[in-house]
Parts: sequence; structure tokens; C-alpha cells
Amino acid sequence: MPGRDDEMGLSGARVLDADEVEGVLSGAFYTQAPDTRRPPAPRGEEVKEKPTHYKVICISMYTKDLQRLDALVDELKTRGVTKASRSALIRAALDQVDLDRVPRGL
Repeated sequence: MPGRDDEMGLSGARVLDADEVEGVLSGAFYTQAPDTRRPPAPRGEEVKEKPTHYKVICISMYTKDLQRLDALVDELKTRGVTKASRSALIRAALDQVDLDRVPRGL
């Protein structure tokens, strides 16, 4: 019993043109996915350079140390230091550290 395509005069080979299939596959499936991490800059706008004078880092700290750090930041804010933050306080502490007084068993 002939299939429906054969009744209409079409065969599977003629329905799926090799060049067309290759074009679809190469254009959609075999190309690299676009980088979606950062949207492209709108036309006419400059792409801004990343700042080089600082870096965002991740450090681990004990929860008690973080609570102490936050308490110190809160105290500085109550004293009127409006720009007090964790990173600002850590930078201030780095400026004052005396390496000769740091315990060996750090």
C-alpha cells in the first residue's frame, strides 16, 4: 500500500532537500551559542572599560568575626562615619597592622 507522500507524488528524499537541511543545521545547531553573560552595548554607546584600581574578591570568615565586623561598622556609623562599610574597615585595619605583632599560629 503506497504511503501518503507517494500518493501526492512526493518522496521523502524530495521533501527534505539536502542543501536546505544542511543550511538549517549549520546555521542553528552547529554554531556557537551567543555569549549571554553580558548584553551587547546599545548602538552608539561606548563599551565602558572595567575598573582596574580595585578587584572584587571573595573571602571566607567565621560568623563571629563577621558579626564583630558588622558591629564595628555600625559603631562607626553611629559616630558619624557615614561611608563606613566592611571593606572600608578592613582597608583601615590593613593600614594599621603591625606584622611584628601578628601571632605565628595565625
